[in-house]
This record gives sequence, C-alpha cells and structure tokens, in this order.
Amino acid sequence: MTESAESPPQPDPRSRKRLGYGEGREALLKAAVRVVGRRGLRHLTYRAVAEEAGVTHGLVVHHFGSRDALIEESLAYAVRVSLSSSLLEPGTGRPEDFVGGLTDMVEDDADGQAYQYELLLEARRRPELLPQVRELYDEYFGASQRELARILPGDASPAFNRLVFAALDGLVLHQLTGIGDRADTEAALAELRSLLRTLGERTQENRD
Repeated sequence: MTESAESPPQPDPRSRKRLGYGEGREALLKAAVRVVGRRGLRHLTYRAVAEEAGVTHGLVVHHFGSRDALIEESLAYAVRVSLSSSLLEPGTGRPEDFVGGLTDMVEDDADGQAYQYELLLEARRRPELLPQVRELYDEYFGASQRELARILPGDASPAFNRLVFAALDGLVLHQLTGIGDRADTEAALAELRSLLRTLGERTQENRD
C-alpha cells in the first residue's frame, strides 16, 4: 500500500522487457486493472503490477511515479476501454438488440468490470476520483438514454433511463459476484426487453 514511498530497486537490464513507451504504458495499465479486479484495490502496488505485466518493478515506477498516479491513470484507461465497448447503444431502436452480449461481456471482461466497482467504492473515500467515475457513468447514462429514446420515442424520461440502467448495473454485479449466473441474467434481460417492447408498442399506438 505504501510502495510509492519506497526507494525502488535498480532494475536488472537483463530482465527488462523491450517495450516502446506507449506499448509499455498500456501493458501496465491493463495489468493494474487485472490486479484490482482480481485482488482488490488494496493490493495495487508497483510490485503486483510489475509481476502481472511481466516487467521490472522499476519500469512501473518510471511510468507512474506514485501509487496515486497509477490509480488515477488506470481509472482513466478503464473509462476509455469501457466506453469504446459499451453495449448500451446498438443504434437500432429494437428492444431485442438492447445490451445484446451483456452476459458475454461479464464473463470475458470480469476483471475490468470488477475494477469499476472497486473504484466506484474507492471514489466514496477519495473524492478526487469522483469526477472520472462520474464521467464514466454519465457516458453510460447518455448511451442508454439515446437508445431508449429510439425504442420509446418521446417517452424515455431521464428517471426511467436511470431505473433501466440501475437494473442493468445490478445484473452485471450479480453475475460478476455469483449472486446470479448467466441464465439468471439472460432471463432478467428477456423480461426487460419484453417490457420495453410493450411500452414501445403503446407509445406507437398513442401516436397513431
């Protein structure tokens, strides 16, 4: 937890990986996300990230300088990755396409999803992280709001959007932690899509 205050050992040139600056930095950020996702934020240290990435301890120090910087930059990286792979806005306006592949995402990116929940709780204790966490969730809210507006033209209020997203967030958390399994998530998503389909049909009838 306090490794940033340590005097880092001199790296062994024979064991240092030959990585370009950008490539090495991204590899370390990915490793940081995996460490936090699997072991929790309290285990995020220079040494843990170096071991996960297969590089020297000194390389992590070189790129980030402090544990706080490592946390903040790995959060920014997680935000970018999450937003680029969001399933919330397929753009079709079809309820059956909404959050398609959600269960696969939880299984394939379990560490990334767990990392986000870890940092969400950490932002409660460290307000300086809150702007980035809010940025992530604001983008999520925006994507789901736009897709719901396609499914329910003129009838997708921000409050309804938040309700839908909260349900999805809970399903991800339940599958991730084992409270629910893949089948539970799929069944709940089928119910949500059925509800959206019914509401969409009613909206269309009212407009006609």
